[in-house]
Amino acid sequence: MSKSPASAASNTRYRPETRLVHSGTLRSEFGETSEALFLTQGYVYDSSEQCEARFKGEDPGYIYSRYSNPTIAMFERRMIELEGAEAGRSTATGMAAVTTAVLAPLKAGDHVVASKAMFGSCRYVIEDLLPRYGIASTLVDGLDLDQWQRAMRPNTKSCFLESPTNPTLDVLDIGAIAEIAHRAGARLIVDNVFATPLWQSPLTLGADVVVYSATKHIDGQGRCLGGMILSSEAFIAEHLHNFMRQTGPSLSPFNAWVLLKGLETLSVRVRAQTDNAARVADALAKHPKISRLIYPGRDDHPQAATVKKQMRAGSTLVGFEVAGGKEAAFRVLNALRLARISNNLGDAKSLVTHPATTTHQRLKPEARAELGISEGFIRFSAGLEHPDDLVDDLYAALEQA
Repeated sequence: MSKSPASAASNTRYRPETRLVHSGTLRSEFGETSEALFLTQGYVYDSSEQCEARFKGEDPGYIYSRYSNPTIAMFERRMIELEGAEAGRSTATGMAAVTTAVLAPLKAGDHVVASKAMFGSCRYVIEDLLPRYGIASTLVDGLDLDQWQRAMRPNTKSCFLESPTNPTLDVLDIGAIAEIAHRAGARLIVDNVFATPLWQSPLTLGADVVVYSATKHIDGQGRCLGGMILSSEAFIAEHLHNFMRQTGPSLSPFNAWVLLKGLETLSVRVRAQTDNAARVADALAKHPKISRLIYPGRDDHPQAATVKKQMRAGSTLVGFEVAGGKEAAFRVLNALRLARISNNLGDAKSLVTHPATTTHQRLKPEARAELGISEGFIRFSAGLEHPDDLVDDLYAALEQA
């Protein structure tokens, strides 16, 4: 592989839009425009001595694509420079990123504090999986800083949160929670999927680790799965490198190439989707059949001051509650013609889901009620359609409520 002028030095001096197109690019001797796709499991060596040096880490080349691969390396470098991180590792899925970032640094006897408001699978990892390995966990109201403080123990090693949260779009004070975690000697891991790297930078706010489901906005077109962990070089080297090498939650080279192509248009897509989400939120706020509306870009958001402090724009998602519970919500969802029912988000097509019966169905009714996930609550992920068409579609469907 040869270095192009764009890859010869870090691109962090450029703005995000430029990094999304150029960062991490390596070119072969053929001088291709689009990043090369290296669909290979392994690599050959010029000599037994070179092979030995590779395995000892004395030679910087590739060994096996479960460990590293040129296409995957390009995706990782582009994400590292976009996020402003020191280092990062990609994974096969977003949940592989969460599980690895949370589990890899811990051992039996450790303790984790996490916000109650999170994706159902994330809550499974914290609440059900960790205790099987002797790792205790405490769930808190993420908006209550006193609860974070009281939950800290001498053996607390990690804190975990999403912001904005899935699906109710609460915005947690990342900087304040990071301070609480650090005073207790713990690290803060932030799932930044709903904000995207364009609208929020958790590492700058004080977080130690950022995780993404690249399946969402980074691909953004419903094509593949992927995840990303971004942190310091020390965290990656000490906790992740050997864990991932031995357990193998590896991203495929093909998916890495698809995600590289997705990153090139991330800024254009997310800006348009955010604008659409804001237009939809403003329109739904006026509708008589909507009993509650949540959008981080509006002044009536419950944490509007925190949004202004730590986010550069609102989300691509809108949460709203239909009066009439599950039956009314289902009638609305079934009547939509543009926004399609799916548990995915961040796609070019607008998508809707009913969290109480999908992403958070494993929670008991009282736990969902505590989080504000009512039977009438709908999560709307804005796509790239014309906003007026989306509003018309939603208004027509609401007539069925």
